[in-house]
Amino acid sequence: MIDSRLQTLRVLHQYGTVTATAEALHLTPSTVSQQLRQLAAHVDLELLEPVGRRVRLTPAALALLRHADALHARWEEATADLAAHREGAAGRLRITAIATALAALAVPAAARLRDQWPGLDVELSENPVEDRYGLVLTGEADIAVVLPTPDSPPADDPRFTRRSLLEEPQDLLVPRTHPFAARTGVPLAEAAHETWIRSGDPRDQYQLLLSACAAAGFTPRVCHAAVDWTAVAALVAHGFGLSLVPRLAPVPSSLPLVRVPLQGRPSPVRRVVACVRRGAEEQPAVAHGLTALQETAAAYAGTPGTGTP
Repeated sequence: MIDSRLQTLRVLHQYGTVTATAEALHLTPSTVSQQLRQLAAHVDLELLEPVGRRVRLTPAALALLRHADALHARWEEATADLAAHREGAAGRLRITAIATALAALAVPAAARLRDQWPGLDVELSENPVEDRYGLVLTGEADIAVVLPTPDSPPADDPRFTRRSLLEEPQDLLVPRTHPFAARTGVPLAEAAHETWIRSGDPRDQYQLLLSACAAAGFTPRVCHAAVDWTAVAALVAHGFGLSLVPRLAPVPSSLPLVRVPLQGRPSPVRRVVACVRRGAEEQPAVAHGLTALQETAAAYAGTPGTGTP
């Protein structure tokens, strides 16, 4: 395995502070600081410089980081090569996912894995406050099912490999009494004068609403906000506004609601991807997990969520 001090430097680059790095690695801040000092002494170069209460990596540290990322990827590949000599797949596979993808993709994928590879112990988790890329980087998760956002690591980040799962359409969620409810599709521009509910995670879903409405030629008048989709559905059902709802999100069938497909271009979609540590994708357990997720996504693509009329 690569030097633990290099891994500490990689995690520091992800989180920006010694305290956050220590929390992510389950170490004390003094241990993290000591490892970084040892690494700097080993290479005989300054690796960090203070910037207020944070630290910034020096050009030398960034150069070292590129080699550390490459070394870590090669180690993951070596681990995969050795694992390939074993019969089948066994051990533990940890998958973290956003809530809608956990229910619609990760759980069915885990069921596939349970049937196909009984020796593989799959652990699933969903925590809206967790940095899922960070969980993968630190080894606390093997696969993260995420939505790329402007804050996500760039597509060419050498630490990660991504696999596209699906492009998830957005529907317009309206009360059953709304004029749109009787239509088979609605251009988003026709909803320019409606009141809107900010739904889902503001880091991705709200940004998607803003960009979709801007492309349709208007700025939405947002008066309410909810993260939980059941709460969003209740607000819509009681006439507090309309909402965009991703196709994977379930809507309670007990509420008087209709999901109306959006027509025209550009049509807003969420891109759902699986992310792993670069090099780990060939490890049998991870490879089986990615395959199960891709098969589940292929079967799910275009299927409306629960509660579609």
